[in-house]
Amino acid sequence: MHNPKWCLFFDFHTMPACPDVGAGFDFDAIADWFCECGVDFVVFPARCNLGTAYYNTEIGTRHPSLQYDLLGSLAKACHAKGIAISAYINVGLSHEEGLRHREWLVLPESGETYGKQRLDSFFRQMCYNTSYGDHVTAMAREVVEKCGVDGLFLDCMHTKPCIGVECIEKMKTEGVDWEDAESLHDFNYRKIVGMARRISEAARAVKPDVMLYFNGVDYEAQSDIGTYLEFECLPTGGWGYEMLPMGARYLRTLGKPVLNMTGRFHGSWGDFGGIRSEAALEYDCLYGLANGLRTTIGDHFHPRGDLNRAVMDLDRRIYTRLQKLEPWIDGAAAEVEVAVPMLMPYSGGKYQAPAAWQAYATQFDAIKAATRMLCELKIQFDVPSLASSWEKYRLLILPDFVTIDEEMKKRLRDHLNRGGAIISTGWSGLNPEREDFVFDEWGVRFEGENPWHPAYFNCGPEFREGMPDMPITLYDRGTSVKASKDTQVLATLVQPYHNRHWDGEHGFVYLPPDRDTGDPVVTLKGRVAHITHPVFTTYYNQASLPMRQMISNLMGMLLPEPMVLSPNAPSFSRITVTRQPGRRMVHVLAYLPEQRGAGNNMIEEPIELNDIEIRIRKGQARVERVYLAPVMEDLAFSENGDGYISVTIPRIRGHAVVVFEES
Repeated sequence: MHNPKWCLFFDFHTMPACPDVGAGFDFDAIADWFCECGVDFVVFPARCNLGTAYYNTEIGTRHPSLQYDLLGSLAKACHAKGIAISAYINVGLSHEEGLRHREWLVLPESGETYGKQRLDSFFRQMCYNTSYGDHVTAMAREVVEKCGVDGLFLDCMHTKPCIGVECIEKMKTEGVDWEDAESLHDFNYRKIVGMARRISEAARAVKPDVMLYFNGVDYEAQSDIGTYLEFECLPTGGWGYEMLPMGARYLRTLGKPVLNMTGRFHGSWGDFGGIRSEAALEYDCLYGLANGLRTTIGDHFHPRGDLNRAVMDLDRRIYTRLQKLEPWIDGAAAEVEVAVPMLMPYSGGKYQAPAAWQAYATQFDAIKAATRMLCELKIQFDVPSLASSWEKYRLLILPDFVTIDEEMKKRLRDHLNRGGAIISTGWSGLNPEREDFVFDEWGVRFEGENPWHPAYFNCGPEFREGMPDMPITLYDRGTSVKASKDTQVLATLVQPYHNRHWDGEHGFVYLPPDRDTGDPVVTLKGRVAHITHPVFTTYYNQASLPMRQMISNLMGMLLPEPMVLSPNAPSFSRITVTRQPGRRMVHVLAYLPEQRGAGNNMIEEPIELNDIEIRIRKGQARVERVYLAPVMEDLAFSENGDGYISVTIPRIRGHAVVVFEES
């Protein structure tokens, strides 16, 4: 089938005690609803995380109150309307089967097969090295054979490390030291990927073109075992609004179709009576589309099949509006010129051992902060890993903790040889042992951890744009460097009277700046700039605007003619550029997540912006026409001889798409 574009995803986690499962399903009405929404792909469970099946299985256990083949009936109704369907199977959780087969459960290091939080769905997990692995593989094959589905969505693949007899015996055979945390977690990771591979091979043996996605398996590990990717992100359900901007810019570099999975729930999955505002759900969908991802909305069907009219109407309204943009989003690819490399890729399945996880989490916060900064600055960028090429990027930003191993050394050398620029911060640019910088191009020598905390910095005359005229706080401890003679020092370190400490009599907490040491904080040599402190981590924790201004000023030196300029767009607005043959699209989003109460982030309404100027750098082709999609309203544009095409959008309510037709 074609790559899915407008999709719906349904949980159907149903307690075994539920008395009337499937009793009220009207499959024609459901399929009609899908058609009214313009949906081309849905996901519905074959077996949920409770461990009961919703089709006529000869291997598993059909739900005790279900009287017919529910999944098969839904698949038939969808296919009659030209809608593809994938079957959901929860691989890592199967509570009814785990209850009946205790020998199938993970035995974690605690020695307890049941976690203490019995109302947490993950308190009981399945071990793939037991005969359960054969069982769930057989069910996946059976679903593809019997239910007429087009694909499989395999959920909760990531389970805890197991020290049950099957895993211990396998580890001993492989020479794995199960008492070593890193070795144990590495074995567990390989077990998870191996389980996905078994299911993939079994399903493809039945249907070679079956669609496959494995939720909980690292995206890059799915390169040959899956067919497409999904980025699960419910902003108000635990993910927050910082995740999708990073995830979209990472997943789109991996060469597979990507679905942006949001949800209608106000809370997280299973919030039956919760529904998000229309503006919030539309924002999620628009954000994905503006970054080259297609969209899927998550929901949960009522066990009886009751139709939730409020959710149906919400889905219909949003998809009907957004589908008018189809001519300008179909096949559109992101236009970028900057990269923020992510060397420990999301979702971190490889990095579960405690020490590795700490390093991963530290890096990840810096990546999220860099993502937010560059979005606020309207920079067009990716967050690539080592799985993709970096050749197209003019500037690399190495945030805080990117040390340089042999693979990175080769990539950075190639980048510098192409004339590319680099901004590094904190410990980035050092060798893995953090002894010194790898490249002479940095123009600085590493001298260890900076002795002052807190510390401050003063800006030199060429670095003062947008900065307050005062010593500015560096909230997190950084490094010390010595600059070479041909390296510019753009900002210098100001030490406090004392470090923060307790001397037995006083807590030293009032620590004003004392004197400028002259030691470098910001340096520039040729095409490489370095900041001694972890400004991205600081921005993540403190939202200190001078940290962003430091990056902005350096980018003004190293990327003086960025792809897009919008001098009067507010920081909360988001601007992205995509391309199709013969035209470029500039997407402008004007929504603002607001923290309310105990920390819930809400988008209640779109924001109106007026007379927003967009300037896009001229390409090789000539711009013939500029207009707003989908309304086709022409916009006056000008070329001012500065290398940019300039246009003003009179009014934006939530979002706008400006199309630059080129010849």
